[in-house]
Amino acid sequence: FMTSQNHGFAVDANTLPGDWEPLFTNANDFSNEGIIHKTKPYFSVQFHPEHAAGPEDLELLFDLFLEAVKEHSLGPVCVRERLIEKLAYTPKAGSIPSTQPKKVLILGSGGLSIGQAGEFDYSGSQAIKALREEKIQTILINPNIATVQTSKGLADKVYFLPLTKEYVEQVIKAERPNGALLTFGGQTALNCGVELEKAGVFSKYNVKILGTPITSIIET
Repeated sequence: FMTSQNHGFAVDANTLPGDWEPLFTNANDFSNEGIIHKTKPYFSVQFHPEHAAGPEDLELLFDLFLEAVKEHSLGPVCVRERLIEKLAYTPKAGSIPSTQPKKVLILGSGGLSIGQAGEFDYSGSQAIKALREEKIQTILINPNIATVQTSKGLADKVYFLPLTKEYVEQVIKAERPNGALLTFGGQTALNCGVELEKAGVFSKYNVKILGTPITSIIET
């Protein structure tokens, strides 16, 4: 399970009493992120939303705790099983492509403005490498020659064109990619992707948006 909460840890899972066990374990450093009592409705987590209680993705933990406390007097409650059931992820219909794309268009990082993050160049180059490992042809649009993404031999084909609706549509028309990645080019690429979606370009050429759904990009 992935959460937007901040990571913090202080519990050594190897020192837990016999009636306690780990509930969450960090997948990166394998540190303990939460513990749970084996029979009583007690559990804790080691992540929190910092100074601003904005993220609500794990608000269900409070609901689950209150339910367990209310029902505990009626009989044993398996909080762990309920938690797994609540956090289980069922992909929405159509969210996962039924067939692997053969050619993917990537909107690159382009020229960066002051205040715009530059990590998209790195993440985009890693995305290209990952696609190549899966034997997927990569088409990159990036007008900035001074990027890692545009290095010779990385993408299968690079177009040094501005990230505008008109130019990107021309590339889509010529290359006919099966899918497109919009989240590796910063705000410029996101804005371009939203504009293409609203203009009906992706549906016109049957291009599937991969990764973050276009609806989420528009909403945020």
